[in-house]
Amino acid sequence: MQSQTRKPKIKINRRQQAAQYFLEQLNDQVSMEMMLIPGGEFLMGAPEDELDSGDSKRPQHKVSVPTFFMGKYPVTQAQWRAVVAMPQVNRELKPDLSCFKGDKRPVERIKWHDAVEFCKRLSQHSGRKYRLPSEAEWEYACRAGTTTPFHFGETITTDLANYRGTDNEEYEEYNWSGSYGEGPKGEYRKETTPVDKFGIANDFGLCDMHGNVWEWCEDDWHKNYQNAPSDGSAWVSGGDSDLHVIRGGSWNSYPNNCCSAARNGYNPEFGNYNNGFRVVCMVPRT
Repeated sequence: MQSQTRKPKIKINRRQQAAQYFLEQLNDQVSMEMMLIPGGEFLMGAPEDELDSGDSKRPQHKVSVPTFFMGKYPVTQAQWRAVVAMPQVNRELKPDLSCFKGDKRPVERIKWHDAVEFCKRLSQHSGRKYRLPSEAEWEYACRAGTTTPFHFGETITTDLANYRGTDNEEYEEYNWSGSYGEGPKGEYRKETTPVDKFGIANDFGLCDMHGNVWEWCEDDWHKNYQNAPSDGSAWVSGGDSDLHVIRGGSWNSYPNNCCSAARNGYNPEFGNYNNGFRVVCMVPRT
């Protein structure tokens, strides 16, 4: 009788963690939870031995990030409509853009310039400084002190996040996998999910950092991290200003594009049903 080789058991890190936050009231019915992201230092990018990592995620480099607040979830459709109703700053916004409807689903089909206008309106409304995260802030917040490919461990499952959990069946020339490493296959939902669906947060209290929608960052696209800033600021010089960084993967992404270090560049004037965003709020200096 032949012995069967057993795959190693997948370890998913689960723990309860207290996180600090404040509520930004957008109107009488809608608010936004802003989680405190304590400042610190981390190693940005992916090591050479991380599965499916490429040159765009290297060289790994140490970054010091000041304290800031970040939205617990990507901006929802209810939050989007509430801010669109605020006075215009520079750019007109449409209240009903999303392909997949639902108040608690992330807003999608968002252009980078639309997200910037959202931040300007929210800043004007609140008296606080809102903006898109820098790429370094985004990865630091996503990792929340972890060094694994995902903030919950070495792999990902569709019980924890919304992404394409099935193998490629569309393009014969590509061998895209619905599993990551020793992780299992899963669902391909073919749409966004409500931001609170999984009940999974990292140690900073952030949800949906892997999958659901790609999230815009402030930075121009750079093909790698050579000469990247080390202070957590947005990198807006010396790159391709026709593209802006998106992070985190989406419902339509294979799991390798949902890693903490995964990154891509996208046309800021093109919003599709994969693209959303979340906001950060600066801590006043004393």
